[in-house]
Amino acid sequence: MLASASRSLLRARPLVAAPLRPQAFTAVRYSSGHAEESFEVFNARYETFFKSVTDLFELQRGLNNAFAYDLVPSTEVISAALQASRKVNDYATAVRILEGVKEKVENVGQYKAYLAELEPTIKELGIVTSEGLYNQTL
Repeated sequence: MLASASRSLLRARPLVAAPLRPQAFTAVRYSSGHAEESFEVFNARYETFFKSVTDLFELQRGLNNAFAYDLVPSTEVISAALQASRKVNDYATAVRILEGVKEKVENVGQYKAYLAELEPTIKELGIVTSEGLYNQTL
């Protein structure tokens, strides 16, 4: 009985699927539908965000988002981020914010201009740049 059942299974023809018809292609354009954000709106949004930060995770998430754009945040945004880093008591993040600015600017002159503009905040919060920590010159 088992032998006859196995022989009939082996003799069974495989099912052949009918060839598929090509589907008509329709182009779908996905877009966010958001308007372009101006530099002023960007700065106002992140300055407000950093002033309301309550913990380190929020601060780092905001920094990641702010520095992901193809622009350098304004000194007001950087100042608010520095104050937020000291508010959550994370000195290392404050130093990294300044390092992030150094990487985002196009040249050393722009970095020096940012440091000059941020000098009152840097002195008030007691932050030393990475160059100051390692006795390097710009």
